Amino acid sequence: MKILAAAALAIAAAMAVGASAQPPGGARPPPKPRPSCFWTNRVENFAAVDEQNLYLRVGIHDVYRAKLFSDCFQLDWVHHLALISRGSSLICEGSNLDVDVIVRDVAAGRQRCSVTDIRKLTPDEVAALPKGARP
Repeated sequence: MKILAAAALAIAAAMAVGASAQPPGGARPPPKPRPSCFWTNRVENFAAVDEQNLYLRVGIHDVYRAKLFSDCFQLDWVHHLALISRGSSLICEGSNLDVDVIVRDVAAGRQRCSVTDIRKLTPDEVAALPKGARP
């Protein structure tokens, strides 16, 4: 009898510990963060230190890095460029992009450079950018 009572007590204790470790039955996992987006007409400035990475100042505080598919010649020398998005003028972080950078150069003419990735930089990443890369 004592063995049965001890076994029942051990099972009840194990069930109580197991139940407290489980989340409530109706609990949902936390939602995934939504990607950061910006409208193309909100781009205030840009900078490029090479021909594959473009930094965009959006509004007052936000900086995005656009990674280009291949070299976009003279990107680090141009004074004007355009972002063209075939789906919408709202551009969001991620890899499903349909965005091009249009660069005009006197010698090379008009050049269309595909964007493969856009990512919003954290304030620490912006502060760590070299002076020439800060838009």
